[in-house]
Amino acid sequence: MKTCGKLIISIVLAGMFGCELSSDESGILVFSHNFDFSQSQDSWEVDFTDFPVGQDSLYALKFAYTERPANLGANQKSMMLSGNNYSDDLFMFMKRKITNLSPNTDYTLVFEVELASNAPKGAVGVGGAPGESVFLKAGASGTEPKKVIEDNHYTLNIDKGNQASAGEIAVLLGDIAVPNDTKDYTLITRNNAGSSPFTARSNSKGEMWLIVGTDSGFEGTTTVYYTKVNIVFSTSN
Repeated sequence: MKTCGKLIISIVLAGMFGCELSSDESGILVFSHNFDFSQSQDSWEVDFTDFPVGQDSLYALKFAYTERPANLGANQKSMMLSGNNYSDDLFMFMKRKITNLSPNTDYTLVFEVELASNAPKGAVGVGGAPGESVFLKAGASGTEPKKVIEDNHYTLNIDKGNQASAGEIAVLLGDIAVPNDTKDYTLITRNNAGSSPFTARSNSKGEMWLIVGTDSGFEGTTTVYYTKVNIVFSTSN
């Protein structure tokens, strides 16, 4: 979904994700892609990596485009991802291709991700905390992120980093911990505005793949419901 308007980049990043923008007087092109999963899955795909080949059932890997938890409102859809992290390193992710970009061009991206989590801050878990040790990442690449096999393990074909460490194609947005005074699913928002900038390059066809996921150090079951993903792109015109 896209919308249009005109502002300078500093206002866009301060206000976060209002509209798609055209070039301003400084020659910077700014635009946004906004995805609301209550409206549609909108061509996002889901996959899982960082676990042994043939162990899908053991890891209880699940995905559904389904209603979010009832306490968050009736009849509102979301992207539900779930897995039991026996490997202490499970990556559960969504991806989507963006087209009509300038070919072979560097873009600076600011991500804002809204999701529902029920992992309370300060809880104790095997291998790590269920909230603070499950790391939310977002990124982009001109190469499609795909699950590949290395040493009888499923891994990602491009560098997302490991757990709390960012990678070549992904930046750390934070963790999935919610306030420790609740056991219910709670909506949280994470972004990289004001932190480390993230740059990705489109391919020769003017395409770029977006990726959003959790990189877990918690040896237990994590279930999250993604509700919105918003991205601001900027590049020199």
